[in-house]
Amino acid sequence: MKIFNTLSRKKETFKPLKKEEIKMYVCGPTVYDVGHLGHARAAVSFDLIRRYFLYKGFHVTFVSNITDVDDKIIKRAAEKGITETELAQSIIPEYEKDYGALNVLPPDFKPLATQYIPKMVALVEKLLKKGVAYKTEDGIYFEVSRVKDYGKLSNQKLSELQSGARIAVDEKKNSPLDFALWKAAKPGEPKWSGPAGMEGRPGWHIECSAMSMDLLGETFDIHGGGIDLQFPHHEGEIAQSETATGKTFARYWMHNGHIKINNEKMSKSLGNFFTIKEILAKYHPSVVRYFLISTHYRMPIDFSNDLLEQAKAGLERLRDCFRNVYRFMQQHADKPPTFNILTELEDVRERFKEAMDDDLEISQALALVFEFVNRINVWMKNGEINFDQAKYIVALLREIDSVLGVMEDNAQAISGDIEKLIGERNEARSKKDFKRADEIRKELEEKGIILEDSAEGTVWKKAL
Repeated sequence: MKIFNTLSRKKETFKPLKKEEIKMYVCGPTVYDVGHLGHARAAVSFDLIRRYFLYKGFHVTFVSNITDVDDKIIKRAAEKGITETELAQSIIPEYEKDYGALNVLPPDFKPLATQYIPKMVALVEKLLKKGVAYKTEDGIYFEVSRVKDYGKLSNQKLSELQSGARIAVDEKKNSPLDFALWKAAKPGEPKWSGPAGMEGRPGWHIECSAMSMDLLGETFDIHGGGIDLQFPHHEGEIAQSETATGKTFARYWMHNGHIKINNEKMSKSLGNFFTIKEILAKYHPSVVRYFLISTHYRMPIDFSNDLLEQAKAGLERLRDCFRNVYRFMQQHADKPPTFNILTELEDVRERFKEAMDDDLEISQALALVFEFVNRINVWMKNGEINFDQAKYIVALLREIDSVLGVMEDNAQAISGDIEKLIGERNEARSKKDFKRADEIRKELEEKGIILEDSAEGTVWKKAL
């Protein structure tokens, strides 16, 4: 398998530190407000990556943090007249609901920054002892000039960064590029006992270094996040972590692309800023997820209603195939096979892996899936498969969907109550009691079940 490593700026053959085991850290949200589309893009992108590693048989330890102490949190809490903890605890469940709706697997570990203050303090003290950090009246800073390869992740030279940087009037640091490891306490702000006897709170970069190294080790396999975090956040993490330990921090760096709205960068100032909740109010979560995974994770993604409608149509084709195969199984239990389907299915499986092994080339993988769906439809139309072969088809569709997370197993998900209603409606129609049949149809529609009547009988599907 090859993945694009931002650090080397090329695709590399992926080799984890330990065979069949992957340790992975992805930067999570700062919980001062509910999640927006950028958060959804990152969460779904790395969920797809994680799912594919699991599909390939790796044991994955997946860590995604929550930043619950930050300038934005302090400001928003003050505006609302509540504590920073109260604000964070009210926002965190909203992220969990949104990510759950998008079928994002929960992290194995979800550390809060405030739970790791002692680890952060110890790490800052280590950097002070090494002479790469210094104390001022407003905080403790990391001295970037002491790191020769600073800028290696974002491919920027230290001299060029320094020439374009400026120090804010109220900052006391030596260089504009030096970043805060610890911020001195200010009136009304949360504070902890800190390094060098300074009360205050941690800087942003030190939080992720402390949490990731504590949970995954000083060197781990993959660090991920949005492309906007590449500099300065991830660059800062590398500098402070590798200086502190003398070891490689993360071996592979993966970044997902930006979100654009109708070809413009999403921003509040342009009025094209959407929360996850606003989009989920208009579109089924599976449609949104399918839309987000259908563009390669490293590419920018344009979010528009037209493209969402296209995603909806595509997803309906996949789900209809699932439903139709189950229906076919019920009608063709005794039909003998006409060809060896296992060879065909193994070819699909291997081509799917080949596409995903190439830095998760999702466009090729999805094209293959739709080609497979077309073949399935032809096999069913021509009566070329039987019950057992249909079972193998369903098994492969489920296998693929363990990675994609969008094709719901409608026939299995249907409840006994709904089955009973469909049977009752069929009986009402046979007795020409169309009023009752229409009432049942309406009742099922309210449950999100759409009925389709044909000469061959009634079939159903869940609405998207």
